[in-house]
Amino acid sequence: MARVSYNYSFLALEEPFQLENGQQLEAPIIAYNTYGKLNEQKDNVIVICHALTANSDADDWWHGLFGKGDVFDWDKYFIICANNLGSPYGSSSPNQINPNTKQRYGLDFPFFTIKDTAQLILKLLEHFKIIQVKLLIGGSCGGNICQEIAYTWRSKIENMAIMCCSAKETPWVIAIHESQRTVLKADPTFTNNNKDAGVAGLKACRAAALPFYRTHTSFNLRQKEIELDKVDDFRASSYIQYQGNKFVNRFNAHCYYALLNALDTHNIGRGRESLEMALSKITANTVVIGFDTDLLIPKIEQQFLAKHIPNAEYIEIKSMFGHDAFLIEHEDIRKSIRSKINI
Repeated sequence: MARVSYNYSFLALEEPFQLENGQQLEAPIIAYNTYGKLNEQKDNVIVICHALTANSDADDWWHGLFGKGDVFDWDKYFIICANNLGSPYGSSSPNQINPNTKQRYGLDFPFFTIKDTAQLILKLLEHFKIIQVKLLIGGSCGGNICQEIAYTWRSKIENMAIMCCSAKETPWVIAIHESQRTVLKADPTFTNNNKDAGVAGLKACRAAALPFYRTHTSFNLRQKEIELDKVDDFRASSYIQYQGNKFVNRFNAHCYYALLNALDTHNIGRGRESLEMALSKITANTVVIGFDTDLLIPKIEQQFLAKHIPNAEYIEIKSMFGHDAFLIEHEDIRKSIRSKINI
């Protein structure tokens, strides 16, 4: 299926953006993509929240769910995806020029949280004067952001579909992130204030993290050696190197560092008594999707979400692709969403 036409735009907020820690982000910018048209009632809206290193062009990385009659039907819905705060793909980030110093922010970019990212996305929805969201959807980091939006907007969110996420970032994932930050900091160029800083560290970060996104089975299938006597130049090694090179060609070390820090802050219960109490305030008709082989954010985390969101159902998908399955298993994701949500 051909790519759907879209509109890529920027919203520059007139006022500084107040961050959760009390700091302000000067001259905030939100990059976003839209597909389809907003109706007069401003309620035919699907909001997509993207994962950690994705961008606002959801048709690029979730193409399998776009199409006439599909979940993301641009003839029927106004679909909007905002680029996350801190990302190098257009929204305010370490790549932005600090209006006070006239220099690139770099590592001086203000500390922000997942809650801040959600609040910035809500600024965009308010810009469009949206009064009702038909479907709020996201996977991994995007699922965390969805929780914050659903908590804040309550009844304005009619349906929600989240996958590969948790109510709070776990010690396991924080440890993986800290390992990556340690690798980044080991690159002597990381503290330089330019877009090419920390490239070697960023490649090594990706190499270290990638196995957690997949599984033993998927590597055996795709990277298995045919030659019986091979002792070097393994396919798995080449694959890791290839993915590392791809990543440094499209991402930025300072942005990645900021995003890892933000992801660790995810905790839907912070300042809200408890995880259970916060989740109980979400009113959206919700489907929570888990994948049986997810090593990074195991299905027990999605089961907890479904247990404590009042109108939620947990659906498990079997896949050999682990955490990355939410980007791959389109048919089962579609069926899971439609089993509970009329869309």
